[in-house]
Amino acid sequence: MMRLKKISLLRPRVADWSKYPFNIPAIASLESIEINSRVCFFVGENGTGKSTLLEAIASHYGFGLEGGNRDFSPQTTASVRSVESLASALRLSFTRKTGQGFYLRAESFFNVASHVDGLGFSHSYGGKSLHDQSHGESFISLLQNRFARSGFYLMDEPEAALSPQRQLSFLVLLNDLLTGNENIQFLIATHSPILLAYPDTQIFSFDGGRFMRSATAKASRSS
Repeated sequence: MMRLKKISLLRPRVADWSKYPFNIPAIASLESIEINSRVCFFVGENGTGKSTLLEAIASHYGFGLEGGNRDFSPQTTASVRSVESLASALRLSFTRKTGQGFYLRAESFFNVASHVDGLGFSHSYGGKSLHDQSHGESFISLLQNRFARSGFYLMDEPEAALSPQRQLSFLVLLNDLLTGNENIQFLIATHSPILLAYPDTQIFSFDGGRFMRSATAKASRSS
């Protein structure tokens, strides 16, 4: 079974704690994170480091810094490249690493959709250009057509494109994906209380200047 089990910050590799992103308090407090769920959420106010850590994990895994998978890496946003110093200081411990998966970054999803069109890969994303759909429709289409395969999936604020009703549809789809394949794992940075209601997850908070485990939803999916 493919599973991320631990995220560690190799502190001796940090050259200067006064520079971004190591000067973010929650990042500076990070030592190691034990992952024991197939769905893990990062939560916190803007600027607390949740997206920064997610981006660094994506970079360390080999995903494009603006999103996508390991096969294509569009990079038109220079700011995301600043997380590479953090990525090089991370250790990701897997039960089995496949290299498969996808990184969905809401902020730069337009660039990824354009790259998919440019490569002529729309057939792998539902057969219709992601640009020819609404923002919410394109997100759902991506999940339905690209996230069903075994792999490690990272999502940064997917609720940005989803209405409350579509967020509920997202949770149904998420449950279907997890039920249908035990070799799927999700790491999601979010502000959405709707998404955070999904059961049997780990939730890590970046608030208060310290990275900490804040909660675990215990309800069963059948309830």
